[in-house]
Amino acid sequence: MRLVVDIRKKLGSFTLSSAFESEDMITGLLGASGCGKSLALKCIAGIETPDEGYIELDGRVLFDSRKGISIRPQERHVGYLFQSYALFPTMSVRKNIMTGVHSIRDRAERRRRYEAAVELMQLEGLEEHRPYQLSGGQAQRAALARIIAGQPELLLLDEPFSALDTHLKDSLQVDMKRLIARLGKQTVLVTHSVSEAFRLCSRICVMESGSIIRAGRPAEVYSNPMAEGCAKLFGHRNIFSFRKDGGLIVIPELGISLEKAEAVPEGADRISITDAAITAGGTIRVSTEDVLSESDGNNLILSLGGKRSLWWKSSLCSVDSISIDTARCVFLG
Repeated sequence: MRLVVDIRKKLGSFTLSSAFESEDMITGLLGASGCGKSLALKCIAGIETPDEGYIELDGRVLFDSRKGISIRPQERHVGYLFQSYALFPTMSVRKNIMTGVHSIRDRAERRRRYEAAVELMQLEGLEEHRPYQLSGGQAQRAALARIIAGQPELLLLDEPFSALDTHLKDSLQVDMKRLIARLGKQTVLVTHSVSEAFRLCSRICVMESGSIIRAGRPAEVYSNPMAEGCAKLFGHRNIFSFRKDGGLIVIPELGISLEKAEAVPEGADRISITDAAITAGGTIRVSTEDVLSESDGNNLILSLGGKRSLWWKSSLCSVDSISIDTARCVFLG
């Protein structure tokens, strides 16, 4: 199944301009809060209408502004899991799930789908519970059961783990991945968590200010973020402007020059100095401004004499000189 999205929508001063294609089992829209992830998801579902663009699911056009096509949400065969799960508070689990099949006229078919969803989501014994009587994981399963009963062609998951306690997330993410594989449904997942995206997604689209700035397999995007916004999302802390001067890379903000790596990508004008690129001892004199201790080591804040400091995750508590290997740095453009 193939999903094609190329849409634009303006809300006040914010503009969503999102374009991606996916045939992967789980595609992640990854980015900080307010970057447009959920808005893109709502446009795919038909909850929001783009100002212009095109959305296609498995050869079926859901939206085409040029041809005046905008299929109603209930006719798109898309299942949307809201961040809050949106269970009806006055209804039991049974009645909540049954709302997912209310449009099916055949009573026996409605019952069959309901029972299949309850069994799949392991909700036996909870059918008469109200949402307030459910744990976070149970509420998520009930909301998914309602969606699955409707047999959607595409699943849209909007921050499905954000409302859960940290200790629940790991096991529920594993359960979610297994469920989607069992259903064989293409899925788009919205998340701001890098670790969540890497665990669940076979492809990620990194969003910033309404646009996708990087897309690809998680490992390749992580190793080569290309864009500064993408690098910051992955935890890169030492990003500086640089210029080339013969065989050197000059970083004015740090007041240093480094030997150039074998190949600096064309158009790159910023360098991310990773923890792996820094070693203690060398020709660059530093002073330790501060040490922030953590369970897995120390964050050393180093002064090199420039306007900005350099952060380094290390087992050391202090250092007076370092070396930086540009081959282990990441270049951004």
